[in-house]
Formats: sequence, C-alpha cells, structure tokens
Amino acid sequence: MDIIARAAANLNLPLHSVSATAGLLAQGDSIPFISRYRKEVTGNLNELEIRSIETEISRLTALHDRRQAIMNSIEEQGKLTGELRQRLEEAASLAALEDIYLPFRPRRRTRATIAREQGLEPLAKMLMSARGLADPEQAAARFVKGEVDSAAKAIAGAKDIIAEWVSESQRARNGLRGRFRREAVIEVKIAKGREADASNFKNYDGFSRPLRHIASHQYLAIRRGEGEGLLKVSVKIDDAAAIDGICAWFISKTSHAASRDIIAAAVADGYKRLLRPSIETEMSAEWKENADTSAIDLFSDNLRQLLLAPPLRGKCVLAIDPGFRTGCKLAVVDSSGALLDDDVIYPNEPRRDTPQAMKTVLSLIDSYDVEAIALGDRTASRETEAFLRSSGITDFTELYIVSENGASVYSASDIAREEFPDKDVTVRGAVSIGRRLIDPLAELVKIDPKSIGVGQYQHDVDQTALRSALDFTVMSCVNRVGVDLNTASPQLLAYISGIGRAMAVKIVDYRTRNGRFSSRADLLKVPRLGAKIYEQAAGFLRVPTSDNPLDNTGIHPESYHIVEKMASDLAVKTSQLPANASLIDKIDAGRYLAFGEETVADIIEELKKPGRDPREEAANIQFDDAIHTIDDLSAGMVLQGKVNNITAFGAFVDIGIKENGLLHISQMSEKRISSPAEVVKINQIIRVKVLDVDFDRKRISLTVKGL
Repeated sequence: MDIIARAAANLNLPLHSVSATAGLLAQGDSIPFISRYRKEVTGNLNELEIRSIETEISRLTALHDRRQAIMNSIEEQGKLTGELRQRLEEAASLAALEDIYLPFRPRRRTRATIAREQGLEPLAKMLMSARGLADPEQAAARFVKGEVDSAAKAIAGAKDIIAEWVSESQRARNGLRGRFRREAVIEVKIAKGREADASNFKNYDGFSRPLRHIASHQYLAIRRGEGEGLLKVSVKIDDAAAIDGICAWFISKTSHAASRDIIAAAVADGYKRLLRPSIETEMSAEWKENADTSAIDLFSDNLRQLLLAPPLRGKCVLAIDPGFRTGCKLAVVDSSGALLDDDVIYPNEPRRDTPQAMKTVLSLIDSYDVEAIALGDRTASRETEAFLRSSGITDFTELYIVSENGASVYSASDIAREEFPDKDVTVRGAVSIGRRLIDPLAELVKIDPKSIGVGQYQHDVDQTALRSALDFTVMSCVNRVGVDLNTASPQLLAYISGIGRAMAVKIVDYRTRNGRFSSRADLLKVPRLGAKIYEQAAGFLRVPTSDNPLDNTGIHPESYHIVEKMASDLAVKTSQLPANASLIDKIDAGRYLAFGEETVADIIEELKKPGRDPREEAANIQFDDAIHTIDDLSAGMVLQGKVNNITAFGAFVDIGIKENGLLHISQMSEKRISSPAEVVKINQIIRVKVLDVDFDRKRISLTVKGL
C-alpha cells in the first residue's frame, strides 16, 4: 500500500480527497488556501482534516525512509530474506520496525556479544531447542576452553545470549507493551530531604494511579517534579506474571526440566536487566507524547479563542497601564491602533494627585474624542478603576478591563522598539493594552504565544510540536478573519497564506515608500511577489478603499469573473451586488454550478456580508466594587468574573483581584462533564460563587452550582 492510500485508510478519509489534498500541498498550496478555495478539489475538507493529512503523510514518509534504511543495513549484512523483507514492509509503526531490526542493529559490546565471541551461541541454541538438554552440565563441558574455564561459565554465557534473545523478541516486546498499557500504575512520593522545596508538589506525595487513567496535567506535573529532583517516581506492573508469560512462550513443554530451569533464569534476567527497562523507557516516551498532545491541543484551543476575541471596532481608546509609585501610564490610540498622545497620572498612593489626574484624563478624552478606556488588569487596576468610576470619567466612556499577559514582553521587544523608538517601555505597554482592546488578533500576533497566559505546562511539552501547533493556530485565525492590506503590521501579514516573514517586510516597505495599495492587484507590484504568492494570499487580504468592492470581501480574484457573470445575468453592475439583499436573492445558484457548487455558495455568502468579520462584538465586565483584595472574600459570595485560562482540570477566573479563582471541572456544571471546554470559553463572562478561600496559600475555589 503506498503512502497516500495508507494515509487515507489511517485517517478514514476518502482516498480521492487525500490524494488531491496531497497534490495541492506538494505544489506549495497552504492549508488555509486549500480549505477556503479548493473545496471542490478536496471534497470540502476542513482545515483540521487537511492538517491531519499533511501530518500523516509526513509521518508515513519518515516511516518509509526508516524502513528503507533498515532494509539497506540488513541487506549489507547479507541477511535480508524474503520473509524478513515482507515483515518490514508490513510493519505499520516505527516501534514495529525497530523491533524487527533489533537483532540486526550494530550493537555495542554486551555480555551476550562476549559470549558469542567465546563460541557459546550453539550451546544457547541447544538449550532452546524443542527437547532441550537432558544434562546441560555435560553438554556445556564441550564448550570449556580459553576464558570459559568451566561448564558453569559456559552455561552463564549461554544464559546471557538467551537473555538478549528475550529482550529482542518482538512477541515479548509487544506483550510487555500491552501489559504496561493495561496495568501500569505510577507511584509518587516527595524525595527525601526535599520536602521544604516541594510545596508545589505536596498533592503528589503518596500519589498512585493507573497510568491509563492519569490526566495529562498530572503526568506533566509529575515529570516536572521528577526532573527537578523533588519527586521520586516509580512505575509498577506485575513483573512475576510478565516473566511467567514470557517463559510460556520461550520454554518448550517437551524440553527437559534442567533446560527449563536455565531458560527460566535467563528469561528473568533478560526481563529485569534488558527488556523491562527498554520498554518502560519507550512507554514513558509514549505517555509523555500523549500528555504533550493533550496539553498542546488545549493550549491551541485557548489561543484560538483568545485570538478570535471580539474587537472594539471604530473607536478611539484611552489605554491605561495602572501603577502605584510610578503612576498610571496613559496612551491614546485611534481606531487603527496609531498612537496619538501619551501622559502619566498619579491617582493612587503614595502620591495620589486626584485633581490633576482627573484634569489630564478629561483633557485627553475631550481632545481626541475618546470613546472607550482600556485598563490593564495587573497592579493597581482595581484602585485605578475606582478612581475612574468615582470621578465620573466613566460617565463619558466605556471602561474595559484588558489582560496584560505578555504586554511587558512586547514592550521590551525589537518589534516595539521599531514601532516606537522614542518611547520607553511603559508607554509601549500602554499602547499594547489599548490595541488589544481595539483588535486583539492584530496585537497578540506580535507576542510569543507562550507569553500570553493561556494553556498549562507549555514549557514542559515538546517545544517543536508546540511551536508547530501554535503557528498553525495563529495562521488559521489570521486567515479566517482576513487583514487590511494597508494597515496590517509585518507580524500580522507574515501569517497570511503564502506570505511569510520576509515577504511581509517587503510588502510593508513597499507600502511605506509608495503609499497605500489601491487594489489587491497592486500587490503584484511588490518586488519578488509572484503569481504563486498572490494566488495564495489575495483572498485573505482586504482593500476597503479599492474601486472594486470585491477587493474587500473573501471572494478570491480568480472568482471575480463568476460575480461579473452573475451581475451581467441580472443586468446590473458588479459593484451593485455586494450587500444588496434584493439583488442577491435573485441569483439562481444552479446556473453557475459549472464553477463549483461550494465555490458559488461561498461567493453568494460573501456578497451578502462583504468584509464580514467572524468575531463577535466586544463584551464588558464590571467587577464588584466591594472586592479589591483576597482579604475581602468570603465563602458564599456571588461575583461576576471573566474566564482567562482553561486547563484540563478546570478554568481560572478573573474576579477583579490579583489572584484568579479556580473553577474546578467538578464545580462547572450540575451534570458531569468530561472537559471544561464543554461549558466555558476564554473571555466568557460568568457568575460564580466563592466556595472556599485559602488565605495562606492565596487560593480561591469557585463554583457555579446552585446559581
């Protein structure tokens, strides 16, 4: 079975769809482009299905390459039989391939290697034969020579060879893998003498759980504690039963008792010294990979929700980075995110100059027609919010509390320095807060996703896999929303289908030198931007000021002729169709099916809502004015909060103080749920009740039950 056919079978997708998708990927088409503009070709596969095809083909290609390398190695040894070749061809996983290759792999010098060099392999084979040896001592005496100075040493060497055969047995290895998957139990305790350092892991002291039931966050936490030397970890299975099972496979029922005893001892030695450690290491890697996958998937889902958070469209915003001693940094940004003005006020202790603070804020609001305030959620946030509300400033504007996660990373970055070379980090941080309210997606793409504050154990998972997943998520979100070609930053443009970092810089440089793009077609004037890049990118770029209204829709330029045909058939101009419901309702989609049913349906949908942003409107929250610190909380209080992170075990909720509350999965619903994502999402505003407050550990437990 070739790679494409195998991928289709493994993914349970139609062969023609997988084959067509593989062809598009091979010719350089991006996943967003294929998903959006090649539906007829792929059979309407979505982005996740296309990505799974890309990943599976890559995996199977690597498996094929490894298979060929193994075959070549065995063939060079003169040991590649027809039967062995067939076994290698049928191996469906890397583990199966490596098991087959194990006896042929160039090996380091082992006890079994030394025994073979001493000529003891025939004795091992005699012991393992169907009838075995009635008198192993007598048979072993024939092998006494050189360093093998006794029958006992000969038998010991033969046992070393048998032990290695046990460790290399594909049946034994598969059997032990299955046993680990079924019955392995992980047991954890705090390392002796590290109790004071392991306070964050005290929940795992005495922890014991079947590994097949352990949650990903628990396994990653245990691995972190073990790596830091704070936890002692062991994995238990029924070793005696495992050894008995292997003995049943290796010992012939007809062999003599003396041979059976020697083989049983060799099996036990091979199991404990070679086989079990090898399989446990392999299974640990498998459990880690599974935990990584779960954590990365959760991180990606959270990031997608955060990036697609509703923007505050068309408003001038006053952004405030709150503080005490150093004051509150102010930045006025217009609806496109451009910095108009900045200042600093001192409405809080220790300086507290409320009259001047009010005067400054009101002056900025009046001068720039500010319609909304974006207030950072960190230090001094509640105190600054109280000042804004008590002074009446919020009577003129809307007040939004904005997450500052990663804002300091942006403000100290090369990107921020390039954007604001004459401003210090405090002003840059305030600008970032304001831009996050205006357009979260456009601003957050400038920050490493790991600094944004969603997900769990992101530093413990496979970093290559994490980066790939997060890059895909960002790319998916950016292309789903689309970007304004004339205002998008290089960081945002870099995620557009077909563009990349280098070309994004060229586009912005061209725009800076030559002025705004007047149409999508003008993109082809950018040096080294050819037809392929234009094909991949054009549909995701918007030019609201273009003379052609289709340039501000998700309709690809390659389909403009279809819209022109529709307009001609209705005897109207193309420019009259977008957002004209009465005309669009007259389009007979059946007349254009030759262009593709899915394509025509998408075109009509785009014409109905040209330039549509799939994101919702920004929602606001007002925290309880009586709650400023954890000391103000008590069990039973009902509060309004905003979900700012989702984990496998629950969600962290911002209730307007420094500490987030934990809404455990068991407290999320009256009915049992398997995942927090079933009932909450990032930035969702919810009512919660305080279940318990641990003042010493600064931990808050929340519930929604009974509300």
